[in-house]
Amino acid sequence: MAMHTWFECKIRYDKTMENGMQKKVTEPYLVDALTFTEAEARITEEMTPFMSGEWTVSDIKRANYSELFPSEEEAADRWFKCKLVFITLDEKSGVEKKTSTQVLVQAADLRDAVKKLDEGMKGTMADYQIASVAETAIMDVYPFSAEPDDKPEYEAKQA
Repeated sequence: MAMHTWFECKIRYDKTMENGMQKKVTEPYLVDALTFTEAEARITEEMTPFMSGEWTVSDIKRANYSELFPSEEEAADRWFKCKLVFITLDEKSGVEKKTSTQVLVQAADLRDAVKKLDEGMKGTMADYQIASVAETAIMDVYPFSAEPDDKPEYEAKQA
């Protein structure tokens, strides 16, 4: 399975509020890219059709998610950051080793996030504990969609 490198990109723009007033807002989005430069290009490409007026990519940072569990459900419109702790036993010393990882789960609420996380982790042989689940401000996620002959060099690098 290809490893994804996720970047959190912040978009700053003037949003028209319900009362008709303009307010500067910053919204985070997640894109799958190989480099900061590619992340900026991808988020620009994704956002341009939706943006009228001035906007900027105000920040890009690497986001350490080992896995994403998206959902097709209408109600699942929020993204939750879940910290998992895997417990492995060192055969020789008999010592328990804990390693943690972060995954992102798309769900309706906290309870739903835990349910979807457990569903997503079903095939995992390792023992894990859910250390924390927290709602993020992420508005949307843009995984890399590999169209045939779209970017063959990307596929080659991923292999």
